Order: sequence, then structure tokens, then C-alpha cells
Amino acid sequence: MKIGLLGLGKMGFNMRARLRKAGIEVVGYDPRPEVTDVPTLKALAQELESPRVVWVMVPSGKITRDTIGELADVLSEGDLVIDGGNSRYVDDAPHAKALGAKGVGYVDCGVSGGVWGLDNGYGLMAGGSAAHIEMAMPIFDALRPAGPREEGFAHAGPVGAGHYSKMVHNGIEYGLMQAYAEGYELLEAADLITDVPAVLQAWSRGTVVRSWLLELLVKALQEDPQLKGISGWTADSGEGRWTVLEAIDHAVPLPVISAALFARFGSRQDDSPAMKAVSALRNQFGGHATHEVGPSSGSGTTAAGSTS
Repeated sequence: MKIGLLGLGKMGFNMRARLRKAGIEVVGYDPRPEVTDVPTLKALAQELESPRVVWVMVPSGKITRDTIGELADVLSEGDLVIDGGNSRYVDDAPHAKALGAKGVGYVDCGVSGGVWGLDNGYGLMAGGSAAHIEMAMPIFDALRPAGPREEGFAHAGPVGAGHYSKMVHNGIEYGLMQAYAEGYELLEAADLITDVPAVLQAWSRGTVVRSWLLELLVKALQEDPQLKGISGWTADSGEGRWTVLEAIDHAVPLPVISAALFARFGSRQDDSPAMKAVSALRNQFGGHATHEVGPSSGSGTTAAGSTS
């Protein structure tokens, strides 16, 4: 099989390598000349034989929308486009409609595995028609982990289902990471615990909290035991936000995932305005000490007549 792969960033570059290792011929396109196989999208289309399959791995939003529009101009009836990026699922129906007007099929595929996918394989969740899924199955089988197909690949439903599944997956990931992080902080805060990385590593086998995320946390602590080289500022890809918005629309309570998302927002504040307001209120109603900003911030000032 021969496919086109559009976008050779961290994920796409490794996916191209894994596909080639599995015997699938890949023509990659990327704006960066040092990694691309062809100079233009038109050249990529010309390198492929009908029916063509083109896998898209570019950032979500406008870049993906523009890419889909450009592909509609260079592909032909019977071809297939797979969006494997982290697009929001509401974009999938418009993409499928735009390509469908040219007779080009569309599949959305949530992809999990990160930089480890090259060796370990990728977890895949696809949305689209049964015919299009079958057309792309050799690609899915090459990318997924070894073992039973159902443990690394799911045809989640019609167009949009793949990205919806990946959105929920990432929301769960937010909650899991936050739980491990909070446990780590509590262990660090306790003088009783003298070897925090050893405790976490001891959870790696046999315990109900064992997971790949836990193994990665242990690895990070082995490389930097105090995490001194890492800032607490944490970004979010958007998937956590989308998950919480979906929960609101469906009236599904997501207290853990929501709290994990808000914790990331909190990580970006040098000094929380909300907590400043809380401190001021405590001082106003109870005379509780507040801490001044600046060199003397270690000492508090207390209003006279404090009784509580």
C-alpha cells in the first residue's frame, strides 16, 4: 500500500517511520524542506495512485481547515482523507461535506501514543463509514500496537466519533495526571517520606494505581528528582476544555476533569487575583493576617481587634 502523509512534526514524522517499517510506502509532505519528500501538495497527489489515501497530521483549527480545502482541489473521486490530528469533532462534518462534494471520502481518527508511538504503537479511534474504514485498515493495523486489534483500534461510529472519543480520552488523561501530581506533592511535603521516587516506583507493579503515566512520572523524577528544571506553568491543548463544554451540554457531572483543567489555569498565575480577594476578605471580616507583596512578604500584617 502507498499513502500520503501530510504533516511531519513530532507525531507525523514518527508515524511515517512506523508505517514504512510495516511495509507501507509513504510519501510525506511538510513545509520544511529538510523533512519533506515532495515540494507541494499537488506533487504529493501526483505521487499516489488512485484511489489515493492521504493522512493529515497538522494542528487543529484553521490550519486543518485550510489543508482540507487544499486537498479537495488536488484529489479526485474515490480518494480518501484521514484527519489524525486533534481536531474538534464539530469540524468533522463540514470537512466530510466539503470533500464529499468532490467525491472524496473522509475519516476522522483520534491518535494517542505521543512520541512513544513509533516503538509502542498508537491507540486509534476512528469515525466514518464502514467502507472507508475498511479501505484504511492496513494503515490502522500498521500504526496500532501489536496484539488484538480491538485493544488498539476502534471504529467508534460515524464521522466525528473518532475525534469525540479522543477528546474524552484526553479529558480523562487530565484527571489522571492531576491525581498523580497531587499525590506526588503530598509525598514531597511529608518529612516522614525520605524517598518519594522509590515510593512511586513501588506502585508500578501489583497496585491498582499502576499505569503508563505513573511509569513516566517515575522516569521524570529519576531524571530530575526535585523537578528543578521544570516550570509549573502548564498549557492545555484545548481537548480538556472541549470535554468540559460537552459535559455541560449533556448535563454530565465531570468534577475531576473540570478541576484538573482549572488547576492548569491556576498554574499560569504568578499571583492569583482570586486568592488575593480571599485574603483581603479574611482580613476584612476577621482581621486575619495578610501577606505583603515584596521583600517583606514573609511577614503578615493583621488588622487591630482580630477575634477569629
